[in-house]
Amino acid sequence: MTRVPRGYIARRRRTKMRSFASNFRGAHLRLNRMITQQVKRAFVSSHRDRGRQERDFRRLWITRINAATRIYKVFDSYSKLIHNLYKKKLILNRKMLAQVAVSNPNNLYTISNKIKIIN
Repeated sequence: MTRVPRGYIARRRRTKMRSFASNFRGAHLRLNRMITQQVKRAFVSSHRDRGRQERDFRRLWITRINAATRIYKVFDSYSKLIHNLYKKKLILNRKMLAQVAVSNPNNLYTISNKIKIIN
């Protein structure tokens, strides 16, 4: 039988994986099987940690808003502030509220004056 030159598909797959592993070190950069294992592991970690990062930032924003509301005596607590925001249908996300609380607390006063509920 004559020799049949193989196609480029497997080589293309390996070079694609190798491009993902360009910043790895040692065998994780050089050996094909190790490259595929480490790239898969890196993708799993990045997917998991994106959700974890969102949760961590949300916790940070809530902590900042809570601290600002207590320090500047805007409301008694974070939960009352958010409750009154929803009651008045003034939808501000926590990221923006935290930014306002850190950078300019006077604007936090104006927001709280808009949503204060008089009994």
